Amino acid sequence: MDFNFEEGEFLLINKPYRWTSFDVVGLVKKKLRHKYNKKIKVGHAGTLDPLATGLLIICTGKFTKKISEFQNLEKEYTGTFTLGATTPCYDMEKPVDKTFPVNHITKEQIFLVSKKLTGTYEQVPPIFSAKQIDGQRAYEYARRGEEKEMKSQLITISEFTITKISMPEVEFKVVCSKGTYIRSLARDFGIALESGAYLSALRRTRIGNHKIEDAYETEDIEKLILSDTCEQLKTEN
Repeated sequence: MDFNFEEGEFLLINKPYRWTSFDVVGLVKKKLRHKYNKKIKVGHAGTLDPLATGLLIICTGKFTKKISEFQNLEKEYTGTFTLGATTPCYDMEKPVDKTFPVNHITKEQIFLVSKKLTGTYEQVPPIFSAKQIDGQRAYEYARRGEEKEMKSQLITISEFTITKISMPEVEFKVVCSKGTYIRSLARDFGIALESGAYLSALRRTRIGNHKIEDAYETEDIEKLILSDTCEQLKTEN
């Protein structure tokens, strides 16, 4: 397949740990500017937190108009909840602020709660998120220590499978709708177990029919843009 990034393309990228989604966008912009000697419009179709890894869809040129279509697709994640503690942002970006007992938690309860949290319901996003509140990102208020009410939003978790239990860690696979925060699911999971929980690992493995197995690594981006064909790159790899 030949690429025409100037006209419009979408790329599947495996976002590395500690990279922001905008770091990946910035890298693609830089390489396209070098190739075409002008700015090419680039955007991503759904943020991944810096501590998350996995599938990120990057759109260029006219394909940036399709970003909302990609964002509306079903997502699949794998990850780990750590029970018995919470953090202000519900993941490891901030240190633990509270600890809770876990001795009362059984495997049966863990499976029961995963079933309870499967379906369509109102979920409250994390205050440390990019949600807009009065024209500002929620995390901007949180960093200033300002309390803001986060409005709940309707989300659907169509699959919530527990794949491994090694207390206090619980590994899972989740298939969910647009707007679902897995960090908020960690919070709700801990509360339902009458304890606490935070997200200690997360990987996005699928967006619609697009799978992580088909994604390029960030170190391939320059070669990919310069080669203009995915076949040439895969042959070299």
